[in-house]
Amino acid sequence: MRTAGILMHISSLPSPYGIGTLGKECYEFIDFLKKAGQTYWQILPIGPTGFGDSPYQTYSAFAGNPLLIDIPTLIAEGLVEANDMDATLLNQKKFFDYAHLFHFKKLLLDKAYSVFVKKGDTARFAAFDDFCEKNAFWLDDYAVYMTIKEHQNLSMWTMWEDDLRLHDEDAVKQFAYENGEEISSWKFMQFKFFEQYARVKKYANKKGIRIFGDMPIYVSMDSADIWAHPEMFMLDGDRRPTKVAGCPPDAFAAGGQLWGNPLYDWDYMEKDDYSWWVQRLRYSSQLFDLTRIDHFRGFESFYAIPADRKDAVIGEWIKGPGMALFAKIKNELGNIPLVAEDLGFLDDDVRRMLASTGYPGMKVMEFGFGGDDSEHLPHNIPKKSVCYIGTHDNQTAVGWYLSAEPATKKRIRRYLGLGKLASAEKVCDALIRAAYMSPADTCIIQMQDVLQLGDEARMNVPSTIGNGNWCWRMKHDQLDAGLAKKLKKLCKIYFR
Repeated sequence: MRTAGILMHISSLPSPYGIGTLGKECYEFIDFLKKAGQTYWQILPIGPTGFGDSPYQTYSAFAGNPLLIDIPTLIAEGLVEANDMDATLLNQKKFFDYAHLFHFKKLLLDKAYSVFVKKGDTARFAAFDDFCEKNAFWLDDYAVYMTIKEHQNLSMWTMWEDDLRLHDEDAVKQFAYENGEEISSWKFMQFKFFEQYARVKKYANKKGIRIFGDMPIYVSMDSADIWAHPEMFMLDGDRRPTKVAGCPPDAFAAGGQLWGNPLYDWDYMEKDDYSWWVQRLRYSSQLFDLTRIDHFRGFESFYAIPADRKDAVIGEWIKGPGMALFAKIKNELGNIPLVAEDLGFLDDDVRRMLASTGYPGMKVMEFGFGGDDSEHLPHNIPKKSVCYIGTHDNQTAVGWYLSAEPATKKRIRRYLGLGKLASAEKVCDALIRAAYMSPADTCIIQMQDVLQLGDEARMNVPSTIGNGNWCWRMKHDQLDAGLAKKLKKLCKIYFR
């Protein structure tokens, strides 16, 4: 079946509270997708954001982001009051300061937990206890981690006192005994996040919209996963990374990309029968209808950079688990719906692994206009793939066209059948049509491109911090019936 969808993170939804949330704007966007004939809503990772506010650097591979919890829903439940709102957050038209949001929402959610306890609702307590029990495999470590982190002025675990830094069992138990209510409050935040998320997903599925999630291949150094399970990673005897993740230099980054994430100890994971990965993908398949695995080529071989480097120029390729991991996943979980982010440097070994898994890959049209008969050009995109104009890491279509060299602009216009005087917005429209027209089973268009926005709306510039990364938000008045009608017409014409 040919399908279409829109890429926009939950944080980019309009709201009066400085960040998009799992509230009414979520449901309104799903209604829009339904009217527009779409099948998928693709979102970015939903974990609690850490360093650089990136959803790809989170405090847990399993937790949800408390910043996305909807406040009006808590008010309706009687857990907080309208006058608890921070006036500086109200009616912010642009994305607000992440640090301010974090501290404000933490205070608000702590109050919500306190009221929850005082209410003494037996049925709700049972639901909370059930959530905690079912998710204990990650929730217990995460809640303790975040409580210690708060006591340590939010510093990374590598800076804690040795007994807690090294996860001494007696020290951690003693801390948990002394700070039980704070730990329970962190668990309550996750309970509310996933309760709200489950309602959104149920509503989406009822409307025929599937949630297309995103799973980063690596976890952040500042995470409960590495603190609680250091044996799974390439760390030295003092639990410091020996090598870190990234990408070698290429045409887009002369110094390469230094991500800094610790690398997996795949020998250990093989001996453990890849149990953590099976658990992670089982969990993801319950949250999402379709999951994109970021940096898929890293499972065949990964670029390892010495941990003391300031860039990614020096590094080495090391073999990953390859098909052994995916054979185990299929044996344990069956054919769960996955998409492989197979962009960047690919060799024959990676291509063979992708073919063996049977997962669709990705094609990005912005990569296709260098002058050769590229696999990213719409006419070459294979049926079993997901077609994009650009992803969250790319320029918007309008911004990309406007910044292109004259010769590239000419190639783009000629390919799309446009004249010399075609505007960037006209080019954007033609690119969307070409994506819909492509042989790809699925095409996903960024919301910024649907709205024909320039690079002021770009979501992320890879390997940079700041620059407005992760901050774009849609305005209420940008979502209208005309856009829905336009997209639905394309779905009908190209049988999506």
